[in-house]
Amino acid sequence: MKKKKISVVIPTYNEEANVVPLSQAVIEVMERDLPEYDYEILFIDNHSKDNTQGLLRSLCRENKKIKAIFNAKNFGQARSPVYGMKQAYGDCVIRMCADFQDPVDMIVKFVREWEQGHKIVIGVKSASKERKLMYWVRSCYYKLINKITDIDHIEQFTGFGLYDKKFVDVVRDLHDPLPYLRGIIAELGFDYKTIEYTQPKRRAGKSKNNFYSLYDYAMIGITSYSKVVMRLATFVGFFVAGCSFLAGLVYLVLKLLYWDRFSAGVAPMLIGVFFLGALQLFFIGFLGEYVLSINTRVLDRPLVVEEERLNFEESEDEK
Repeated sequence: MKKKKISVVIPTYNEEANVVPLSQAVIEVMERDLPEYDYEILFIDNHSKDNTQGLLRSLCRENKKIKAIFNAKNFGQARSPVYGMKQAYGDCVIRMCADFQDPVDMIVKFVREWEQGHKIVIGVKSASKERKLMYWVRSCYYKLINKITDIDHIEQFTGFGLYDKKFVDVVRDLHDPLPYLRGIIAELGFDYKTIEYTQPKRRAGKSKNNFYSLYDYAMIGITSYSKVVMRLATFVGFFVAGCSFLAGLVYLVLKLLYWDRFSAGVAPMLIGVFFLGALQLFFIGFLGEYVLSINTRVLDRPLVVEEERLNFEESEDEK
């Protein structure tokens, strides 16, 4: 009887210190704890600048169960991992990061829950050994997006988890150049099982996340699943217009009654102008984010462009 296959998808970018020990750790867990399953490890590299691709080539030569896709350029942290999932045709797909912050031993827990019938099993951080400020900022974002969207986003979820092939087929059929996996799971996914874990520190190398990349990913989530910000702009506009009308009416009455003595001065006018200007710029900026999101989706460009793929020959018949 043919064994079920587990596909482990690992996005990489400048992870030369981690790809070899991580592949060894995954192989050890699969062969020791899950020998009843076949497996493959699919690395999708986002155009690394270090020796990551060279090491992946060596791994692919030594082990045909290890596959690699090399992107033609860096397509960002939202697009490349989802594209990697779409290229995996196992009975389930496990997505994890290359920095060892997603514990390898969680694979076994995910699979055991999958065996119980759960189509999606995800890891949720109950605590983290990363910088406390970053963990707090992430927590605030999760709470914010839960408040302003109609779907139930999963807090402290990074994408680390197991996805049955039925859900992967749903993702594969989507044509979204700005995929937001957390939102896709919350909106289109099956009922999911969560398993809590403590996120360890990165084992080696430096985090590729910075303020801009995190902001960009956050904006994808907000512009894809929330109408609140734009509607808030309308409500605030009505409110400020009403206050301005009342203030102008009061000023007019006072001027008519005390025209020879009343003077409001320049300061209130300047404060009002700067306040309204700042408010307009804030909402125009958010409107620009929505326009950028719409523009990208209308253009419907591919998620990534491949430069090369390794060890996929034997799996072509599985599609």
